[in-house]
Amino acid sequence: MSGVRGTACVRRVRQRSRVVESERDRGQTAIEFIGVVPLILLLLVALWQCALVGYTFVLAGNAADEGARAGAAAEGDAAAACHTAATHELPSSFDGDPACPAGASGGMYRATVTLKVPVLIPGVLNGFPVTGTAAHVKER
Repeated sequence: MSGVRGTACVRRVRQRSRVVESERDRGQTAIEFIGVVPLILLLLVALWQCALVGYTFVLAGNAADEGARAGAAAEGDAAAACHTAATHELPSSFDGDPACPAGASGGMYRATVTLKVPVLIPGVLNGFPVTGTAAHVKER
């Protein structure tokens, strides 16, 4: 009879040890999540900064294209028309520097726009410049 009681005792001890082992791991998921959250946030900030760089490239190229088109089609002051069209295409939050030459060279009117990339975290990149250039055939 003692042999049956002994095996029942061993089963209870094994069941209790399983419960104790599972309770020991309690909260592990929360700790791992807290450890990974800063990495996820850092990745999101880096991706957002990359999106800002790409957006700035697109804005600079489009402003240069519009400026060159306006300068090529202008009958009077081509440089003023180029500058006005290029700055009109830029949002007010971007500091643009449209450079439009006074005349066309080789039958092409060229425009260059330089923008500073907005920085999500100040002091990290310090807003490096992005340049967009475009050229259009001068209309006569």
